[in-house]
Amino acid sequence: MKPIVIASNNQHKIAEIRAILETVFGENLPEVKSLAEIGYDKEIVEDGTTFEENAAIKAKTIASLGYIAIADDSGLCVDALDGAPGIFSARYAGEEHDDEANNRKLLRELENVPDENRGAKFVSVICLAYPDGRTVTARGECPGKILRTYRGTAGFGYDPLFFYEPAGQSFAELSGPRKNAISHRARSLAAFAEKMRGEKLQ
Repeated sequence: MKPIVIASNNQHKIAEIRAILETVFGENLPEVKSLAEIGYDKEIVEDGTTFEENAAIKAKTIASLGYIAIADDSGLCVDALDGAPGIFSARYAGEEHDDEANNRKLLRELENVPDENRGAKFVSVICLAYPDGRTVTARGECPGKILRTYRGTAGFGYDPLFFYEPAGQSFAELSGPRKNAISHRARSLAAFAEKMRGEKLQ
């Protein structure tokens, strides 16, 4: 059986998706590999206008090589910024994909926004693509608010600034297992698992 390939080079995202897949599918999960592990080093151009389109572009690109591929497109949508940075979350401050620069820009943009208007949500869209062209797509969202200062040292991206109110902590203060249980990616994968109920990933 061929492995499932996670269509990403982001090591944090790969680890998170792999851990959540193992939790969701258990012993029914085939071997999971990253792009690097199958020797794929080309850049996949994400030129869609929605999370759904970009996830599908990545998954279909790898599925065209004969693999079952799973891709996540995710980002932070801030109410006071009309949903920005959205699909541009990874390169909000430029093409360098610099988490620190992105966080600094976000804090600058929200500097004069009062606490009650700092609502936001993390969004994740999962797309699984088969070599024969079939796709399965699911979306997950996790609401929160944007802090004024960093809290926590775990996680990645905007996690130190994203406050998850039910836990009373930022995403960067949550343990890996705790975050993986409630995150936007966990929710999209849970929705995906529900769609795949009774089917095998092959």
